[in-house]
Amino acid sequence: MKFVKAHIVALVVLWSPHALADDGERQLSISVGDWPPFFVESEPGQGSVARLVRDIFAEEGYQVEFHFLPWKRAYREAAMGKHDATAIWMYAADRQKDFIYSDPVMNERFVLFYRKDDPVRWNRMADLSGLQLGGSIGYSYGPAFDRAVEREILNVEWVASTELNFRRLLFGRIDAFPEEINVGYYILRRETDPEEARQITHHPEPILENQSFLLFPANEPDTEKLREVFNKRLQAFRENGRYDTYFETRPQASLNRLK
Repeated sequence: MKFVKAHIVALVVLWSPHALADDGERQLSISVGDWPPFFVESEPGQGSVARLVRDIFAEEGYQVEFHFLPWKRAYREAAMGKHDATAIWMYAADRQKDFIYSDPVMNERFVLFYRKDDPVRWNRMADLSGLQLGGSIGYSYGPAFDRAVEREILNVEWVASTELNFRRLLFGRIDAFPEEINVGYYILRRETDPEEARQITHHPEPILENQSFLLFPANEPDTEKLREVFNKRLQAFRENGRYDTYFETRPQASLNRLK
């Protein structure tokens, strides 16, 4: 009878979503979208922000496994409690019904990418009304941009990825598209040859500057504890200078090589 009970306990631990790792660390599941250089499924460490989040939780005795999914699915599954958190997302009021926010994890700066031989000039959203813009499915580019799309001030063709937007831009099928500046140049160098990359630049005026967050499912019992330990350790990383080391090799530092 003792053997049967022990066997049952072992099965419960095996199938628990919060099972312990071999070294005693608690396992955490975090859903993410592929967003290089911050989250990159195919690279060692899986991106700069992936390393940051993983190391923060490791300091608190947790072991993180990232599940790379389409953005909408990453959000939906985490909201349903299939993951302990999802990363990383800008603030939107309607997300508060599903999640609670961590402290800000990083700052983002979205700009318009365009071809150097067909420059874009703009100061307000209405200036872009005559352009064919690109966008990535599942992305928000901030309240002002989203409102302009809803009011049909902007004409946006939505595709599956930033890579496709760069390809369409090079072929002249779109005039410009917004992307986070570090993400854009990282993908441009990775997916195009140097001659093609030199044909593209960005407008200095940001479409959006914002902070992004780790989101914890609102109705899960461990959410408050996880947010508390994450925020505490994130603050410690900032204060001791360790935080900055995760972003020292941002693609933005080498933009001039493409100009």
